[in-house]
Order: sequence, then C-alpha cells, then structure tokens
Amino acid sequence: MEIEKTPLEGCFVLKPRVFKDDRGSFFESFNLRTFKKSTGLEVDFVQDNQSISSKGVLRGLHFQKGEYAQAKLVRVTKGNVLDVVVDLRRDSTTFGNYFSIELNDQNNYQLFVPRGFAHGFVVLSNEAIFNYKCDNFYHKESESGIRFNDPDLNINWKLDKREVLLSEKDLILPFFNELF
Repeated sequence: MEIEKTPLEGCFVLKPRVFKDDRGSFFESFNLRTFKKSTGLEVDFVQDNQSISSKGVLRGLHFQKGEYAQAKLVRVTKGNVLDVVVDLRRDSTTFGNYFSIELNDQNNYQLFVPRGFAHGFVVLSNEAIFNYKCDNFYHKESESGIRFNDPDLNINWKLDKREVLLSEKDLILPFFNELF
C-alpha cells in the first residue's frame, strides 16, 4: 500500500496494491502497521458506516464537534464520487483550505480524514456505495456542518448546482464565516 500526503496536514490518500487474475482481484484495504509507519498516526476505528446514493446526491459538509470529533477512513466500493475535506483546525497552517479527490471502484483509493475536518462527497456516477470507518462514535448533539456552496470555500463539486440533491438538513447548514 502506498500512502501519500495531501496538501492538508494530517490528511492522507491510501492507494492499495491490487492483485488481479482471471478470478478477479484482491487488495488489502487497511493495515494499521503500514498506516502507522507511513503517517506516524495510530487510529482505533470503532464504527463502520455505509451509504448508497444516486447521481447528484451531495452529503456534507459534516463534522462532529469537541470530544466527539471523528477521524474517518473513507472509500467507494461501487461507483464514483468527488470526496471533499475542509480543515477546521484553527491552529493549522491549512485552516479553511479544502482538498478534493475522486474515489471510485476503479482506483480503490481511500482518504484518511483526521479529526477537526469537515467532510462531504457528491456522487458523479449513476449510483455509489460509500463506506467509512470512524474512530469515535456518532453523537447527534455534536453534529454540525458547513453549507456545500459556501462562497468563502468556493469548492468545485464537478456538477452543476442544479444537479445537486441535498437533504433538508444540509440545505440549511451555516456558512463557514458563521462558524469561525
């Protein structure tokens, strides 16, 4: 497995080594020893989640606050998504910056999102199955988010805004400058 730094401190792209033959393919999706050796981080995942979404569905930008903040390891097992993270750590040199990457069932890339980041994705294929591991349990009272079309962040979601499908909750999320 190859682990690459992103422009955002503490955020990494994991690129597995895929073995293919006439029977199909195999790859190791996560190895704690390899992850720790490459990143210097140790993580203890306690919850796995999965969503199934159709083209244009945008989930995010979400995060949990305080002691309930979560680090995530995200991946796509079917389809193609644009995955986006925003650094919300005030003491970080990349505070307020975002990083995006396409995750899909062809490249098998994963993104490690550290605590203190907002996270979201939009489905670019007809359907996508999105999986993620969290290092902290979900806590409803600690959930928050940032509006996907925040003018200060100016994220390119790779879809026309008319194609984007949002939950009612995500439609009314605050803007970045309302939180910071």
